[in-house]
Amino acid sequence: MNPEGHPREFVTMPGFTGQPCAPTVVQYTTVNNMPTELPQDHIVWSLGSFVYFNPFCLGLAALIFSIKARDRKLAGDLVGARSYGATARWINIVSTVLISIIILIIIIVISK
Repeated sequence: MNPEGHPREFVTMPGFTGQPCAPTVVQYTTVNNMPTELPQDHIVWSLGSFVYFNPFCLGLAALIFSIKARDRKLAGDLVGARSYGATARWINIVSTVLISIIILIIIIVISK
């Protein structure tokens, strides 16, 4: 760590009982940035919501947000991809619940 041309100096510290010029151990800490889990875009679920029954065009909205999430993920914007993916997930949940309720009502009405 000394620049060339400068001699090393050995300085004794008061109260230090070790040998002068003893090799010292330097501990380096390396922080590895672990790859975070890639955000999900829920594209398959959105396609299913879009193709099957699609109440109030929620499947189309979910598909649009899923495509935006995939585009953001490919562009490297993981925060934006997570945001669009979360929106697509909630739209898919609402769409799936509405489809389930409507199908249940149809089954009840037909069975009477």
